Amino acid sequence: TGGEPLLQAETPVLVNGLLKQGYRVILETNGSLDIRRVSNQCVRIVDFKCPGSGMADANNLKNLDYLSDQDEVKFVIGSREDFNYARALIERMGGSHKKKGGRIENSIHFAPVFGKLEPRQLAKWILEENLFVHLQIQIHKIIWPTRKRGI
Repeated sequence: TGGEPLLQAETPVLVNGLLKQGYRVILETNGSLDIRRVSNQCVRIVDFKCPGSGMADANNLKNLDYLSDQDEVKFVIGSREDFNYARALIERMGGSHKKKGGRIENSIHFAPVFGKLEPRQLAKWILEENLFVHLQIQIHKIIWPTRKRGI
């Protein structure tokens, strides 16, 4: 945690080595770099940045086309503008946010910005739009609200 793994030149080598040894590998990336650098046998969780983060321009939106069926997408949402942005990106995924065979293809996670958007409000928007996404809550911030970041 705390950094972009695809900035490290050795990440694809490490991932491939672990996969060859039979491990299941999950890599979370911020979506700014080409995810094809890492085998699609690795579960890639792509955290696309919404406008409210100030980092949306850094998103490599070509990554939407490189997702495999097992990959996941995450959006941290702080406003209705962020929600609409995320919804537009999952629509661009071409239906990957629909139920397929009783499960959600390309699991998509919507997380409210802690202290800025109430989870209840985000849940309401998800239900109103009938989106097949997971509502993700930062449980550690609820359980340990006074803890400093990085502890």
